[in-house]
Amino acid sequence: MKLNKVSRRQFIQWSATAASAVLAAPAGLLAAAAVGKRTAADQMTLGNTGIKLSRLGFGAGSNSGKVQRDLGHEAFNKLIRYAYDQGITYFDTAQGYQTHTWIREAVKGLPREKLYIQTKIGNPGADPLKVIDNFRKELDMDYVDSLLVHCATTHNWDDQRKKLMDAVAEAQEKKWVRARGVSCHSLPALHRAGEIPWVQVHLVRVNPQGTWVDTPAETVFAKSDPSHVPPIMDELKAMKAKGRGIIGMKMIGNGEFTKAEDREKAIRFAMQCGLLDAVVIGFKSPAEIDEAIERINRALAEKA
Repeated sequence: MKLNKVSRRQFIQWSATAASAVLAAPAGLLAAAAVGKRTAADQMTLGNTGIKLSRLGFGAGSNSGKVQRDLGHEAFNKLIRYAYDQGITYFDTAQGYQTHTWIREAVKGLPREKLYIQTKIGNPGADPLKVIDNFRKELDMDYVDSLLVHCATTHNWDDQRKKLMDAVAEAQEKKWVRARGVSCHSLPALHRAGEIPWVQVHLVRVNPQGTWVDTPAETVFAKSDPSHVPPIMDELKAMKAKGRGIIGMKMIGNGEFTKAEDREKAIRFAMQCGLLDAVVIGFKSPAEIDEAIERINRALAEKA
């Protein structure tokens, strides 16, 4: 069999292209590929959407974004870049967090196609489509990867927010949004979200301690406990069976897991339950990112 000859010029061009691709990839992704293990930096497929995101996401909404804003722009930018360098490509924000422009500046210069940007819309006023378009301007992006109806609490939230849902769907048709979904803050809302075909992505409060998770009360601030975890997991199983994208939040119990053993327990639970495509944690330091990655990697290795 005769092999085609490759010119020196072609070889140099191909080599340069391959080198550029490697240099553009986050260091965490390269490390994961090198060892062939499941890690926090893995690019996961979000349900049936076909969209990829890192298993671990960076949340810019701790205490409604105040924790991240209090860092100041320079420190926040460095933290986002540090997260990206560890392989985190999923960045989570919201209208109410006031961090759209912060995210814009922090990711400037990074390859947009490698990022997964999720935001949420709460009270959009009279013209929700205009508000969604303004999100794109605040983020300086043609599209967001997922747009969620923020903080659903009632059993009939879809009826109450039909105008908003229609606007999100229209934005998706315009290719301003790649996937649509909801973040829930009660069991009735969570159950309803699983029932309606409109939802493609679920952002769900989950940890084994039952701290700040969904309860039967249709309010954000209801006291929760471990007894509320099993019905949440039942809902997640039903969502998973339908091919929904599922992202876990409140991994650190809304910041209340100050003991290392609590954080270890919660992250191991999230990584080993087999129901979450990704998780998001609000970070304020490189040390917190390093710890989360270490715990996630260890939990995944245990499950393997």
